[in-house]
Amino acid sequence: MSELLQSPNDGSDVIEEAPGGSRHATGGGAPGPRTSRAAALIVILTVAMIVGLSLWYLVQPQPLLVQGESDATRIDIAARVDGRVGQRPVARGDNVAAGQVLVTIDNPQIFSKLKEAQAQKAVAVADLARIDAGVREEVIAQRKAAIASAEANLALAQQTYNRTNELTTKGIAAIQTLNEATASLDVARRSLEQAKLAYDEAVTGYTKEERGIAQANVDKAAAAVTTLNTQVNEMTVRAPVGGQVYQIGAELGEYVSPGVPLLSLVDLSDVWLSFDLREDLVKGLKVGDKLEVRIPALGDRMVPIEVRTIATRGEYSGWRATRATGDFDLRTFEVRAYPTVKIPELRPGMSAYLQWSGGR
Repeated sequence: MSELLQSPNDGSDVIEEAPGGSRHATGGGAPGPRTSRAAALIVILTVAMIVGLSLWYLVQPQPLLVQGESDATRIDIAARVDGRVGQRPVARGDNVAAGQVLVTIDNPQIFSKLKEAQAQKAVAVADLARIDAGVREEVIAQRKAAIASAEANLALAQQTYNRTNELTTKGIAAIQTLNEATASLDVARRSLEQAKLAYDEAVTGYTKEERGIAQANVDKAAAAVTTLNTQVNEMTVRAPVGGQVYQIGAELGEYVSPGVPLLSLVDLSDVWLSFDLREDLVKGLKVGDKLEVRIPALGDRMVPIEVRTIATRGEYSGWRATRATGDFDLRTFEVRAYPTVKIPELRPGMSAYLQWSGGR
């Protein structure tokens, strides 16, 4: 048996001669160098692509998940008078209209003071009417009669003085008796002068100043009545605007003082979303920008919003401590945005999530 062999180094097949004179070929070489180079190139390109994509992803700014909260205009209703809570026809969660009664306060002392002030006003009005009417004719006649009486007394005192003086001159009456007669004559003259002045006053009537004082007393009494009427009206607390009862601060029978909150209302027609962002994240954001937020309480509903306000927080809040490397403190800004569409289900206190791509 003979075999014909080709060198395996040239990559050809080996031809073997089988018994009976037949021949067949068998593969006896390793893969060629071109196949190995292609496989290595594919591996290198795959690794380079993975590394490149990883580097590209790392250098891209990743969006931040900023959490905010919905809020609404809240009105705290406080008492302006003291007293006890008598009635409260509303409960938490009730929708009220503007002017609806919220709380009534009981204070009997205010009603007593009001009656007293009304009586004082009536007295002042009557006194002013008396002055405006002038002096009565009966008073003038009385003053005139007083002058006649004083003149008669003066005449009698004059006669008594003349007789006493004559007797004293003759040595019949004592000097003391003359002195008494002199004093009585002087008193009679003064009484006549006083009666004449009183008559002139009655005829002239009340002065302008007296009328002014009477009018001032009327105005003062009227002001007191108005003040107490205002306090009585304040005992019935009404809703200044329409809204929903958010919180109740006073129960029935509880004593309240002026300025103490009775309850709070929220205006559900004025609901907004508030977010707190550091000043390095606010750059590029401006009023009027349109964003979208996710509301978990509404089933992760996406809500379009519009930025209305960008305001800084107080200096005491939202600051980051200065690092040892010398970085500056970063203040916090409040971003307030309003939904661009009406969402009746949105309530104050609901969380909102914003995908913020303005920084890492």
